[in-house]
Amino acid sequence: MKPKFSPIAAGPFRSIIAGAAGILLLTSGVSAGAELTGCKWNGIELWGDVEVVESFPDIKVQIVSSFPDLNVEKVSSFPDACGKWKIVESFPDFKVKFVDSFPGLE
Repeated sequence: MKPKFSPIAAGPFRSIIAGAAGILLLTSGVSAGAELTGCKWNGIELWGDVEVVESFPDIKVQIVSSFPDLNVEKVSSFPDACGKWKIVESFPDFKVKFVDSFPGLE
């Protein structure tokens, strides 16, 4: 499944915010030994309220077109299942930073 991206997005990694879905590689900002288990990444549940930041992320994320670690769907309410993310500006469940190279997990 290819990700659906909006042409109005401000850059390739902001399309997850404007688009309906995205496919991601994840890398932890905390530990090189982090791993994806079920729907958790290094102990962080991968659904809920998500804030996009430029510094001090909980998780570094790369959008890819094949072999994803996680399929992400942007929702406007009830982010209550694996991969459902509601983008917020305050009180997030976790914070992400979009990167374009050197993912820690492929």
